[in-house]
Amino acid sequence: MSLANVFNIAGTGMSAQTTRLNTVASNIANAETVSSSIDKTYRARHPVFSTMFDQASADTGDSGSLFQDQDAAGSGVQVAGIVEDQSNLEGRYEPNNPAANKDGYVYYPNVNVVEEMADMISASRSFQTNADIMNTAKTMMQKVLTLGQ
Repeated sequence: MSLANVFNIAGTGMSAQTTRLNTVASNIANAETVSSSIDKTYRARHPVFSTMFDQASADTGDSGSLFQDQDAAGSGVQVAGIVEDQSNLEGRYEPNNPAANKDGYVYYPNVNVVEEMADMISASRSFQTNADIMNTAKTMMQKVLTLGQ
């Protein structure tokens, strides 16, 4: 792995954490929205990450091996998808709420704001770590260029 690959790997990490921050922001923004139907109520969303492998390293493995990618060099992270949280929604009896159904119930999203804030802090720190890695790699490359002087 060359030093130049560090920029690609850290860049994919920053991109993935940006997606994570966007889903956290969406969850927090919809935390107090109500609906009269369980089917129409907002559900918390969470990104799913997966490792991208270097094709050159993966191609050297045995094609029949089930664990072919196990020893391959990682070349970054990608967002495999965004899934909805299937935990139970909170139903509250609020007959005076304009969004209440005929039985007087409204349904709140399954968003835990405290967990979302912790996830936001974690994503922010992961993003900053990847930015620091890029700065360190840049400094190392600049030092290499000055070695010949």
